[in-house]
Amino acid sequence: MTALPDWMLSEITAEEYANLPEEVCRRIEIVDGRVLVSPSPTPLHNDVTSELRRAIKSQCPAEWQVTTETDVRMHEVPLHDRKPDVIVYSASVPRTRVPIPVTEVLLAIEVMSPGSIITDRIDKPAQYAHAGIPHFWRVEMDENGELVILTHQITPSSRRYEQTGEYRTLLKTETPFPLEIDVQSLLD
Repeated sequence: MTALPDWMLSEITAEEYANLPEEVCRRIEIVDGRVLVSPSPTPLHNDVTSELRRAIKSQCPAEWQVTTETDVRMHEVPLHDRKPDVIVYSASVPRTRVPIPVTEVLLAIEVMSPGSIITDRIDKPAQYAHAGIPHFWRVEMDENGELVILTHQITPSSRRYEQTGEYRTLLKTETPFPLEIDVQSLLD
């Protein structure tokens, strides 16, 4: 059995993380200074993520930009970086910058996988809300194999998300900006 590298076993700093090879950083997140390794997503997960990014980007106002699986720096000490599946963030942030400061993120989206149910339903929404990300969406597969998008908005007084919608066919909303998305077409 191969021993794990030291950086996976102890608290990691922002500087240490910045010095890791890109291929290592792709599949890890840092929570309270500890490394979390994420399994590779399924092709279905990747397809839904890509289609959702495309749909949002095509309707995104110029002051925002959309990307996938990019580090969002929640806080420096202890280091806390998450990689939402899709983020909408300020166009003032250079597209070459990583990590994206959490203060520049408007919307974080998680596409749920069988291995991330608790993380995507409980842990990440609580962390995103606590950090002040105004909007959070979770994409799930229902018992019939159809997609459902659950939209949430932060309640500033409690720093928690309140569900604002559940969409199975057409997601039509004015927040965080006007959007129309054919939910089931994300499976194409």
